[in-house]
Amino acid sequence: MFLLPNWSEILNEINTLSAKGAKDANDLVRRRYLKELSDLTGRNTIAYYSGFLNNPSILDTFITDMDKNGFMTVINKLDRTRGLDLILHTPGGDLAAAESLVEYLRLMFGNDIRAIIPQIAMSAGTMIACSCKSIIMGKQSNLGPIDPQIRGIPASGVIEEFERAQLEVIKDPKCIPIWQVIIGKYHPTFIGECEKAIQWSNEIVHEWLKLNMLEDDVDKDNIANTIIENLSDTNKTKAHARHIGIIDCEDMGLKIDRLEEPINGLNLQDVILSIHHAYMITFSSSSAIKVVENQDGVAMVIHKNVPLPFQPQLIQIPAPNP
Repeated sequence: MFLLPNWSEILNEINTLSAKGAKDANDLVRRRYLKELSDLTGRNTIAYYSGFLNNPSILDTFITDMDKNGFMTVINKLDRTRGLDLILHTPGGDLAAAESLVEYLRLMFGNDIRAIIPQIAMSAGTMIACSCKSIIMGKQSNLGPIDPQIRGIPASGVIEEFERAQLEVIKDPKCIPIWQVIIGKYHPTFIGECEKAIQWSNEIVHEWLKLNMLEDDVDKDNIANTIIENLSDTNKTKAHARHIGIIDCEDMGLKIDRLEEPINGLNLQDVILSIHHAYMITFSSSSAIKVVENQDGVAMVIHKNVPLPFQPQLIQIPAPNP
């Protein structure tokens, strides 16, 4: 029986290199597998990895405008005619930053972008995946709801609560003092902000789906609407942290390639999971909190300040491996 690599085996590989005197063994192993994936597919490979599982309270693990600098760095000098496989591991983040990043990637690679989700791409990460031609997922992979959050508050929940308040006050005016306490905490224009954020999120994902993933579908509008409903309707998802697995993603209409099966005749599961474990070990054994890296060893690595985790981060851009 063929056994897939696990965390321990990749860690042993790193430790063996270190014992032989190799410097930056984490980087060497990680980049070797990135290069192996690119050589196997004949496509560019960029890993966009966040250390949010190890550093859940650090804001820089989320998608921000700083990330585009990393993508500019790693895309420079790539042969863009080879397309792009974008490996995503992210909790999501700023909607505007995600929209800008998708627009940039489309200008660089057109529609020839494929998302790979080894474990988790939530919220704005899911939105980025929806902009791609297809999504590679395994049995362990998850996307997440795309309902926007405003300062950590779910926009759709605010709208639902406000509508409920209106109905209950009309039905029983005695409820007014109770709802005044709740609604009174919202600052002016907050309801409008929430409504616009929901509209913005749904509109751009709907457009991205039609432009790429559903481009050749006759019924693309209805399929896109179904996908948006399943990803954004909080009555269905229940919580922003909901993990949506491969079967549900397929059922809602997303174009999913199963990691456990040959993709275009290639068995990619082994190398993709090796990449994933290598990044997880990097975050567990270093101060790195985010990495944007290509198959040539060009990377932008954002580190936390070890004594003071919330101080400004150091950005390192190592040269390509010879």
